[in-house]
Amino acid sequence: MTHLNLPKKVKISDNVLFQQINNECVLLDMDSEQYFGLNDVGARIWQILSEDGDTEKALLQLLAEYETDETTLRTDFVNLLTELGNEKLIVIEN
Repeated sequence: MTHLNLPKKVKISDNVLFQQINNECVLLDMDSEQYFGLNDVGARIWQILSEDGDTEKALLQLLAEYETDETTLRTDFVNLLTELGNEKLIVIEN
C-alpha cells in the first residue's frame, strides 16, 4: 500500500485565531484579515494538531474516532495540511 507522506509535525501559526462554533470552526488570519472555515472533521484535526502538532499521532486518533479507512483519511489529511500550509495558517516541519 502506498502512503501519502505526512509531515512529522506542524505548528499552528501564531497569527491565527481559532473559534469553535458548534461542530465547525472559523480561523482568522490576523495578517491577511481573512476568515477560513473548517467542517467538523477539519475542526477536530485542528484541535488535535493544536496539542502538539504530531501528525501521525493525530492520524491514529482520527482513525479511532471516525469510521473511515486509513488511505482515505490520510489523503484528506494531507490535502488539508497542504491547503492550511499554502494559506500560512500552519507551518509544516519536516
